[in-house]
Amino acid sequence: MGLANWFSAFCESIRVQDSGTISTRYKAITRRLNTDFWNTTSDTSHSLYVGSYGRNTAIEGFSDLDMVFELPASLYHRYDGYSGNGQSALLQVVRSSMQKTYSTSSVGADGQIVEVSFKDGITFQVVPVFNNNAGSYTFPDSNDGGKWQTTNPRPEIKAVHDRNILCNGNLIPLCRMVRSWKREWSVPIGGLLVDTLAYRFIIGWPYRDRSYYYYDLMCRDFFEYMAAQDPTQEYWKAPGSGQWVYCAKGQFQYKAKRCYNIALEAIKHETANPRREWSAKQKWREIFGTSYPD
Repeated sequence: MGLANWFSAFCESIRVQDSGTISTRYKAITRRLNTDFWNTTSDTSHSLYVGSYGRNTAIEGFSDLDMVFELPASLYHRYDGYSGNGQSALLQVVRSSMQKTYSTSSVGADGQIVEVSFKDGITFQVVPVFNNNAGSYTFPDSNDGGKWQTTNPRPEIKAVHDRNILCNGNLIPLCRMVRSWKREWSVPIGGLLVDTLAYRFIIGWPYRDRSYYYYDLMCRDFFEYMAAQDPTQEYWKAPGSGQWVYCAKGQFQYKAKRCYNIALEAIKHETANPRREWSAKQKWREIFGTSYPD
């Protein structure tokens, strides 16, 4: 098994495996909410996968699946007129609807979401939203007495999708591999920031149109790119939407630098004469964990 096969097998192993179960649950939630709020039994209308699953950058073993569900505008006007925290009241109404389907599961409403937790460890986090003319969404935030906020996930999903195609399908695997590193090294960085940095990096990477055979260089160069980010920077602009993506100062650069150095060692083993394949793979496993082939 050569270098390209190592990375191909690795990328395949971290793909989300049970998309069928996820789809079944997503449709059940959508059908329930459509029944109660739109007088239709559609299991697809008014809902959208968002977050890492919506951007197709989630990996096997992820815990939180984010989705939005669009509510009729009349409900916004009703709950906006409440004298005290109409946002919390709206979340409770959505929670009550979902409990009709998941009466034996844990269904809670907190802050900005209604969530249902399943026994396999996946939690569906449903954000009730109202569609704006510009294509963004208004959603309730019950914190600090209640307010309305705005999110715009569709341009983020499209931007990642389009750049992935432009870069020969290499952006999404990079985002997933970095998530595997994040998990293995307990890196304090959010998923949207991972995707944002990968999105920015890959367009300037000279081998963005190549194949798995270049993935060792892609990982090495991306770790170098992450390590070089200004440690005093607190936010970046997300692809597509331009929304601020926050991260505490200097939280990921040190671990990125360490793994850049480990990647250099791995590549040194790969290019030795004779090649030290086992040693190279152990270095990649040090970075990415046991999902990387041994």
